[in-house]
Amino acid sequence: MSELFEIDNLQIQARKEDGTPIPIVKGVSFKVKAGQVVALIGESGSGKSTISLATMAYCRPGLEFPGGEVRLHGKDVLSMEPQDQRNLRGNNVAYLAQSAAATFNPAITIGEQVTEAAVLHGVLTQDEADKRAVALYHALELPEPARLGRRYPHQVSGGQLQRLMAAMALVSGPDLLVLDEPTTALDVTTQIEVLKAFKKVIREEGSAAIYVTHDLAVVAQVADHIVVLYSGEIQEQGPVDLIINNPTHPYTKRLMAAVKPTPKAGMGEDLDQQHSRVVPNIEVKNMTAGYGGIVNGKPAITVLRDINVKIKNSHVVGVIGESGCGKSTLARVIAGLLPAAKGEIFLDGKQLQADLKNRMSEELQKVQFVYQMADTALNPRQLIGEILGRPIEFYRGIKGAARREEVAALLRLVELPVEFESRYPSELSGGQKQRVNLARALAANPEVVLCDEVTSALDSIVSSNIIILLKKLRDKTGVSFVFISHDLSTVGSFADEIVVLYAGRVVEQGPVDEVLAPPYHPYTRLLISSVPELRVGWLEDTMQKREMAVGIARGVEITDSGCPFFNRCPIAIDGTCDVDTAPIREPSPEHYIACHRTIEEIAEIEAAPQQVLHGFEVAAPEGDKAAKPH
Repeated sequence: MSELFEIDNLQIQARKEDGTPIPIVKGVSFKVKAGQVVALIGESGSGKSTISLATMAYCRPGLEFPGGEVRLHGKDVLSMEPQDQRNLRGNNVAYLAQSAAATFNPAITIGEQVTEAAVLHGVLTQDEADKRAVALYHALELPEPARLGRRYPHQVSGGQLQRLMAAMALVSGPDLLVLDEPTTALDVTTQIEVLKAFKKVIREEGSAAIYVTHDLAVVAQVADHIVVLYSGEIQEQGPVDLIINNPTHPYTKRLMAAVKPTPKAGMGEDLDQQHSRVVPNIEVKNMTAGYGGIVNGKPAITVLRDINVKIKNSHVVGVIGESGCGKSTLARVIAGLLPAAKGEIFLDGKQLQADLKNRMSEELQKVQFVYQMADTALNPRQLIGEILGRPIEFYRGIKGAARREEVAALLRLVELPVEFESRYPSELSGGQKQRVNLARALAANPEVVLCDEVTSALDSIVSSNIIILLKKLRDKTGVSFVFISHDLSTVGSFADEIVVLYAGRVVEQGPVDEVLAPPYHPYTRLLISSVPELRVGWLEDTMQKREMAVGIARGVEITDSGCPFFNRCPIAIDGTCDVDTAPIREPSPEHYIACHRTIEEIAEIEAAPQQVLHGFEVAAPEGDKAAKPH
């Protein structure tokens, strides 16, 4: 393979007010060959995104290039004329940002946005660009390729939008693709779908790619070469097999240690019973909720249906499931932000009003919300001391010097320096902002904290530190957590109980060790099987399992009748699972599975998962005839 792209001794710096340089990227060098994927890995602040932007001769405001070269086909892009640099962007080097939702304009059709750059730059005519786009939709395994361009961004799923962003980048036929954390915020099944599509299209298009991520398990599936970064410097680089299986630098070993393990029974820790009591903190009974107003006693758009969940005192209940299954909606209903259409919510045995406007101040105080994105949850114009002091004064009536002492105690509780009270959110790192976000919820002295995907956008080291902190807070204060996540590994290591949501219904729930051990609901099994392993070739091995291919390829469908997992289930029963509501099985005390199959049947299929697959012909064990669609 020839060297398509080279970075040679790249230096990027900022300047203090007195003109003193502050080095950000310190003499980085690596090469990318045609058809190769090079991964840049490291925790937040290591310089990954800053280096990736340099591929297009771009640096963020306040930064500059004091030295080094960035060569594409042997030409230094940093020394090009500004017009040549503009022509380079999108045509020769294409950049895929982390958030597809923020990349697409909601008011313009997908087709217009995917083809816009190629047509504006004169690379293709509109007809040529449209044909090229449809061919890419096919290559990326998107639904209805011929008609997809006429849809709007809100009419496709998050995983589909992520792949459409890849199509947008590839329309012009660039030499180099820069993928900046393209799967970080995706759930596990969608992540596999996107990784498979990216790997396939990069190989077929013959382009090279730089893949920016902090997730080593993902890197093992897509990369040929790994560059390990810390504080703007390369710590180690080499072929993916060598770095994954035989790392030499202590920092690489630290990253390896932070890789999330495969979810399994026994991951969690024994629960401290000192805060336990009989009455649960929160109990949700027969709750149905959705959006668009109430029509004939039902929401216009039903998201959650017949939900029954208990949150015991000083317990962590993990709520898991794919995007769109209703996890965040459940938290919003408990908090009163979205009144339920029917059902009851109890706090310490006392029924709560559905709408928070009708709840008493002490009820509001006891249930607090930690939002997913600390960047948008914290007011950028307020000092940290004000952000934390406001709920202390509002809920607890503490003012003046006593309030400031409480702020200091909160900062110490979340393991931040007291001096941070005089800083603004913009002066903190992502992990520090998330700790402030958590401290604000704790300022009210709540009984229940609703954590909505609080670690999904954080790197593995920062994420593990946040989880350690939450465990300490639970043991110290007795607070209960509802931990909403699509990350089954994190939930398995932190939660006491797990609630598995699919298409707005609870399909399985129970103690963590029971849910993460067979027998599983077929959807729980799919989620567990979809967590990437730190092993080269895992993705290919996983997709060879036909039941995985079926489960990954088909999307979530919210249904009024039958089991919502019917269209993706490898063990579904035609005429039963698509018609009747699944009965609740109880394989062990307080462990519930909603499935038409008996526990014995589920256990048998777990032992021989390839023998039965709903709607697909499958290779049967040796000596038997091939199983046919049933």
